[in-house]
Parts: sequence; structure tokens; C-alpha cells
Amino acid sequence: MIPRTIFGEEHEIFRKSVGRFVETEIVPNHSKWEKEGKVSREAWLMAGKAGILCCAIPEEYGGMGGDFLHSAIVIEEMARVGASGPAFSLHSDIVAPYILKYGTEELRRRWLPPMATGEVLAAIAMTEPSGGSDLQAMRTTAKREGDEYVINGQKVFITNAQGADILIVACKTDPAAGGKGISLILVEKNREGLSLGRLLDKIGSKAMDTSEVFLENVRVPVTNLIGVENQGFIHLMTELAQERLVQCVRAVANAEAALQWTIDYTTERKAFGKTIAAMQATQFTLAELHAEIMVNRVFIDRCIQLHLEGKFEAIDAAVAKLSSVEMQGRVLDRCLQLFGGWGYMTEMPIARAFADARQSRLAGGAIEVMKHIIGRSIVKR
Repeated sequence: MIPRTIFGEEHEIFRKSVGRFVETEIVPNHSKWEKEGKVSREAWLMAGKAGILCCAIPEEYGGMGGDFLHSAIVIEEMARVGASGPAFSLHSDIVAPYILKYGTEELRRRWLPPMATGEVLAAIAMTEPSGGSDLQAMRTTAKREGDEYVINGQKVFITNAQGADILIVACKTDPAAGGKGISLILVEKNREGLSLGRLLDKIGSKAMDTSEVFLENVRVPVTNLIGVENQGFIHLMTELAQERLVQCVRAVANAEAALQWTIDYTTERKAFGKTIAAMQATQFTLAELHAEIMVNRVFIDRCIQLHLEGKFEAIDAAVAKLSSVEMQGRVLDRCLQLFGGWGYMTEMPIARAFADARQSRLAGGAIEVMKHIIGRSIVKR
């Protein structure tokens, strides 16, 4: 395997710490969380105590003062054990950056420190029943009345909604302006008029709570505005590159883990008098998967480096997501096949990872949207 060069010694020390936390606090409890449909609040507090939440948030706001490499380590170590439940990366690497970059100083100091400790959980509410990737078509509105916004609308497929204390809600502050009338507003869970729908039953990522969110005349102060009014779509597009990179990092690490599980299984499992791994057909499959994963690993590491340098653009993110999550899907499918009938049993990690991986081609923008972004950039009209 081509050596990874983006991580330094301090990162590897951090990786060992994260690995120990995952093995002792996440792995033993994950199956229970899958049955309950949500991760315990205690797990979040333990994660905060272990220093793996809000890694890239400055120390002055309660974070560890690291960078996206620290975040990538947390994502990778979770993916290696198939821990799809705890939405640590959503909380730390998707929601927290909006508050850090676009929130007022008051919002930063009020919410980021308790987010870093796990005392406050966060979610972001973008998707609606009438449209997913087409954010400009959202119908949720926020009408200004004096010093307050009055929010009305409905969101769906909102990860972490059940446990979240705050949500960043994307809504129309100027409905007639289309994408140029979107704003981001922080809404506390205890606001009157905000309610949750049922816990949605998914085919995978069973421990990751996902719900509908209803907002009926929810009043919040205008000081809860994140960024500039009517500039929310621009803020979203700016941060989506990192959100998609999170998906890429997870996809490659998960594919690597699945391949190792498969190598271990086929090396031990016998058929027709020899191990499955000794068969040429199996070796050819494993070789193809190894090569495909390696190519994506090197590519995604380069994308991480560009992101750290501030050079990772939206088109790059679309290419990275298209390549890595499609690869993940192919790898998980072919690995499961080599497990035979056992691969179809949910008691096996490969079966759960196979179902969990299907989400990757939808989250953070569907694959078709990635193709549209790429195609539009390379075809001159």
C-alpha cells in the first residue's frame, strides 16, 4: 500500500487515543443502539470527555484546536468498526463550522463549548418532503416580525434530530427570490411550535436517529441568524465541499475495513478441500478490490490536503464523492458475496456495512447531482 504522508506524529498519537475510545465505548454498545434506533446521551458525553468532538474548533470556543486531519481520524476509526450510529461528524464537521464561520460571537461562545463537551447536540435541517438535493425549491419560510423570525415548514430525513438541542434550519426569508432568498437560522429544540415526527425506519444506519421536523409559527430572535440574511444558499454551497469530503473519508475507510474482514474470512473458510482465499477466482476479486481502494485512498488523501490548503473546490468535491462512494458500494457488494450465505445475515459486520453504505450515495447530495455538477463544468454550452 502506498504510504500515507498527510498525518504527522501527533495525528498518529491522536489516532491511537480515538481507536481505544471506539473499541471500549462504541463497539460494545453499537448493537444496542441499533435496536433502540438512537445513540445514548452518555456516549456523546463520553466522546466529549475523550476530546473527539469538534476537533477543528479553536480552543477559545471549547474545541481541541486541531484541523480536519483530526476530524478525518475520528471518521476513519469509526468507519473501520462499522460504527454508523453516532453522528459525531455531522455534529462536529458539518454543523459546528457553520456556527464558527457564520455565527455571531455570542452564538459561538454560547453553543460551541457545550457542543465540544457533548452537553449540547446539534443537527442541520435542509431536506424537505418536496425536494432533497434541490435546496432552492425548499418551502420552509421565516418571516421577520420585529426582532423575531417566525418559521413555518417541514423538514425530513434529519439526522440527529431526536437528540439534538439545536438545529440550523435552512428556510426562505425571501420566498420570491428563489435560491437568493435562503437564510440559515439556529433554532433551539425547546422553542414552542417545533416538534418531531416519528423515528424513521431505515434499511441501514439503524443506530443513527433520523426524523421529520415540523415548525409551526416557531419564533426565534433575529440574533439567531447564521451568516447574512438571504445568503444562506451561498453559505451552504461553501460548506458542502467539506460535508462531501466527510462522506469520502468514511467511504474509503469503510471499504478498507470490509476488504480486511473478507480477507480474514476467506483465509479461514474452506470449500472443496481448500480455503476460499486459495481459489484463483477469489484472489482475482480481492486483487481488483485492493487496487480500486488504493486508487481512491491516494486520491482522497490528496483531496484532504487540498482542503487543508483551502484549494478544494465544489467540482473537486463532486468528483471525489462520485468516485469514492460508488467504489464503496461495489466493494461492499463483492465482499458480501464472498461471505456466501453468512454475508446476508445481519449478525455479520459485512451485512450491516453493506446496508449502511447505501446511504453514502444519497447523503450530502445524490450521485446524480454530483454527475450534474461535473458534467456542467466540463461541457461548454
